[in-house]
Amino acid sequence: MTARTPAELFDLSGKVALVTGGSRGLGRAIVLAYAAAGADVVIASRRLPACEEVAREVSELGRKALPVACHVGHWDELSALAERAYEQFGKVDVLVNNAGMSPVAPSSVDTGEELFDKVLSVNFKGPFRLSALVAERMAAGEGGSVISVSSTGALRPAPGFAPYAGAKAALNAMSVAFAREFAPKVRFNVISPGGFYTDISKSWAIPGKEVPDVLLGRFGYPDEIVTAALYFASAASSYTTGSLLRVDGLEPV
Repeated sequence: MTARTPAELFDLSGKVALVTGGSRGLGRAIVLAYAAAGADVVIASRRLPACEEVAREVSELGRKALPVACHVGHWDELSALAERAYEQFGKVDVLVNNAGMSPVAPSSVDTGEELFDKVLSVNFKGPFRLSALVAERMAAGEGGSVISVSSTGALRPAPGFAPYAGAKAALNAMSVAFAREFAPKVRFNVISPGGFYTDISKSWAIPGKEVPDVLLGRFGYPDEIVTAALYFASAASSYTTGSLLRVDGLEPV
């Protein structure tokens, strides 16, 4: 194999990435990083105006963007999302399952079926369906990379978050199973983030406030997730599949 420079390894020129939950938080950071690396991007989330705003930022970076309104917990909407992506760009090289939700349950016995089903649908059922749809087409084409954004909650489950932790643990297991099913042309890997400073977590993740339970003493900033996302999306990780990378400042497990 011809040796390549680091810049060449992480170059996404000519690639198409589909990012769910791509209009805010970590998803937005990943979308903009991919565009800066040369990729065109499909930005999916429930709110189309928010996707369109990020699409304008992508355009300012000189790349093409397709904003799509999609609720990943709705099975039928995922088929439509995949079709829109392939109609627009003809391929998907990178899929990032980033959309998620983590509501606090009052207690396990008081967790209602509706809340339970919603958490499982968004965090596991949706990524399962979308990954299968896209990976099948990747495998029939030139291959690709599927990245799922999980959580340290799957590795250290806590009371009040059991459905969320279970869904993310299932996402981890799914990634290994799919890595086997769609090998060798499609790679599946997991990013397991801890707490990050985003608009979603602003009520509890406060910059400048020490976090004693985290070895680095703080939570992460969105740009600190993009290196992992770029690694798994690019040729830099061409011999890596079925793996889980913790990006959590070493929270206790």
